[in-house]
Amino acid sequence: MSDYSEAEQLERAKGWLKTNGIWIIAGIAIGVGGLGAWRWYQDRRVAQAETASARYEELVDAFTRNDKARGMTLLDQLNSEYAWTPYASLGTLIAARVQVEANELDKAAVGLKSVMDGAKDDELQMVARLRLARVQSALGKHDEALATLKVDNPGEFAPRIADARGDVLLAKGDRDAALKEYLAARAAENNGRIDFELLDLKIRDLGGTPPAVPEES
Repeated sequence: MSDYSEAEQLERAKGWLKTNGIWIIAGIAIGVGGLGAWRWYQDRRVAQAETASARYEELVDAFTRNDKARGMTLLDQLNSEYAWTPYASLGTLIAARVQVEANELDKAAVGLKSVMDGAKDDELQMVARLRLARVQSALGKHDEALATLKVDNPGEFAPRIADARGDVLLAKGDRDAALKEYLAARAAENNGRIDFELLDLKIRDLGGTPPAVPEES
């Protein structure tokens, strides 16, 4: 269910901090009153973001060491004190993966839905949506999973959405509809977020024919 590795997630978060650490709250801070107040507020928020980054790295380390208790404690802190940063959402995604591996699917679903509904980053919302749908399907809630995957404008996530719908439909027993979704995913432009070789195997397993790969000139 991974769309970003933990390393990629960390780099994404660090990039966010570098780009937005100072200016993300500029609109709010301007109204605080006075240049001194603005500078104090700016420095405070940057310091908080840096602390959140450190807590996130500790969380990654804790889960890597299989220290689930410590990881969940850090996640609670991120969500309660630094929910405005992306680190809370990133930490929740990692915790959800750990919970899935421990077969705590209901807990994972709660965390993933919170990211899907509340993350400030649109891509993190989509990653959470995809993972939530797969967890729902694993719980046997196939119709809920299909509803989760109903997105009006998925953009570059369109092939992953279609692939996930295919997996849910196949789990539900609708092979024809699953094949249709796999072919739709295969017809989309490969943006590096989907494994076309695996997708071709799924298509062939259902009696379909993957599109021919153009010969290189």
